[in-house]
Amino acid sequence: MPVTKTDGRDFASASLPRHLVRGALGFGSLALAVVLLPYAWPVSLALLPVGLLALRGCPMCWAVGLAQTLSRGRLERTCEDGRCTLTPSA
Repeated sequence: MPVTKTDGRDFASASLPRHLVRGALGFGSLALAVVLLPYAWPVSLALLPVGLLALRGCPMCWAVGLAQTLSRGRLERTCEDGRCTLTPSA
């Protein structure tokens, strides 16, 4: 019997534009925090949680979510006899 339920965490966003805005805000805040560190460290310190919150805790999770957002509705995982495969959805 095929199983299509995803196990584990889902890092995808509701839409691609929303995910890209989250990434721009997150990576932009982290980069600005590094740039502003020698000049305005309190502002830099305040930007770090903003960046991490936008990226939901880790940049790698954002990248995985981007792949999930792009493939959502296009690929379907089916598992039979202990082997899982990705197939284009109908």
